[in-house]
Amino acid sequence: QVQFVESGGDSVQPGGSLRLSCTASGFIFSEYSMNWYRQAPGKERELLTSITGRGVITYVADSVKGRFNVSRDDAKNTMFLEMRSLKSEDAAVYFCKTAYSGPGFNSWGQGTQVTVSS
Repeated sequence: QVQFVESGGDSVQPGGSLRLSCTASGFIFSEYSMNWYRQAPGKERELLTSITGRGVITYVADSVKGRFNVSRDDAKNTMFLEMRSLKSEDAAVYFCKTAYSGPGFNSWGQGTQVTVSS
């Protein structure tokens, strides 16, 4: 069963930094492109960044460009999101998932909450 577990969310002040982790299971992690998303209250889920199975970053949303960086450790089935210069508008629940959404890959994890306030 494909599963995604996000962690690392916290409450930080504006300008602060956080590192999120995404641990996946149930599939051959290294063979799949992975995405980070976020969803703020009352807003649609937003795709933030994508990284291929070979570690090539193929997409970064304008809203986080220059502040967020994605990486992965295939030996640990884990993807990371380094976030810096956090703003109030970055507050959201952050999710990870494979870029592929075919059969068996439709489920989402619980997400991890990021709060940015002074």
